[in-house]
Amino acid sequence: MSEETEVVVVGAGQAGVAMSEHLGAHGVPHIVLERHRIAERWRSERWDSLVANGPAWHDRFPGLEFSDVDPGVHPGAFASKDQIADYFVTYAEKIGAPIRCGVEVTSVRKPPGRPGFRVETSEGPIDARFVVAATGPFQRPVIPPVVPDGAVPVQLHSSAYRNPEQLPEGAVLVVGAGSSGVQIADELRRSGRRVLLSVGPHDRPAREYRGRDFCWWLGVLGRWDAETPPQGAEHVTIAVSGARGGHTVDFRALAADGIELVGLTASYDGGVLRFAPDLATNIALGDAKYLELLRAADEYVERNGLDLPEEPAAHVLGPDPAGVADPRLELDLAGAGVTSIVWATGFATDYSWLEVDAFDEHGRPDQRRGVSSEPGVYFLGLPWLSRRGSSFIWGVWHDARYVADHITTQRGYLAYGTGDRPGATPAAWKN
Repeated sequence: MSEETEVVVVGAGQAGVAMSEHLGAHGVPHIVLERHRIAERWRSERWDSLVANGPAWHDRFPGLEFSDVDPGVHPGAFASKDQIADYFVTYAEKIGAPIRCGVEVTSVRKPPGRPGFRVETSEGPIDARFVVAATGPFQRPVIPPVVPDGAVPVQLHSSAYRNPEQLPEGAVLVVGAGSSGVQIADELRRSGRRVLLSVGPHDRPAREYRGRDFCWWLGVLGRWDAETPPQGAEHVTIAVSGARGGHTVDFRALAADGIELVGLTASYDGGVLRFAPDLATNIALGDAKYLELLRAADEYVERNGLDLPEEPAAHVLGPDPAGVADPRLELDLAGAGVTSIVWATGFATDYSWLEVDAFDEHGRPDQRRGVSSEPGVYFLGLPWLSRRGSSFIWGVWHDARYVADHITTQRGYLAYGTGDRPGATPAAWKN
């Protein structure tokens, strides 16, 4: 015999907890299945010193302040990874989320001849009318097949990096110029290592400008609500940091601190790693985005008559380091003493368990605002699901509300004619 419920939510990270809150508010019976612990990736797939990239007043759900969970996290602080995980555990308890930890979903299929889905799990089958894939975007670490195994003693993804002591003695190449890459490179350099940082295309906003965090600026300028990324920038990473109280990522400052900057990691042959000659272009494009946001902020201040202190020095960029104008294009790994490569190269999704017709020809979720092409299947927590902020803590909460509303509406349609008076409002719509 299989268990039955209306909705199965797969994953109990920020997306799954948010989904449970909104389903509960609508009175929709549901179960949240999590193969590990609540917010497990924050605990076990992040480096030791990681903190949130947004301040606590911003990166949270509306129903709970970080300081209510840990009084040491004031609104302007950047919560640690464990404080973030604890926040979601507390939030789940607060809303009474029906989360089952230690339960892995192995497959979701449509049973022939009847509605809904059969969810196979490590603890037995569950039949559900709806399924929400809330596993998020960080499912499968991606390491480009550039450097063969054994070329250096250690190659690992940023999700497996913990601290400098984890790596063998020697120089480290960090590949990736997003938040993870620059923070790990900075930490390694501060530990006394020789560090090279491979810099690709990126966006680098000011951490704070005219007394306001960049999260505030993106909010008032309407940029969190952008529904599609700029053309050609769908996968451009954001280089921003909450480390050491928060600071603007500046590749010139990283170079001044002793980190050698190189271009995009391109190829490997016979112990030699080659880099694309694009370092200056990548930094210049990042600078242009940085300055454009400052100008937009200035125009907003002027237009709205705000009394915010001017900050002309923020618009002045220092000279490029010598290595930018004449970058290194080749690196003999052994000759340079490189013993470790940390690949901060992002993640891919893994929906191999979701055996339904909800994907496009490229294997990507075929969805609009989380509603998939397969009726009854929903996605949550993905970048640009409905807007720029969709994969952020606060953004996923709002997307979950939309998905819960959609499920509630569908329940109403399905309830019509099953006991309700014809023409009357279906009972499920009254929740």
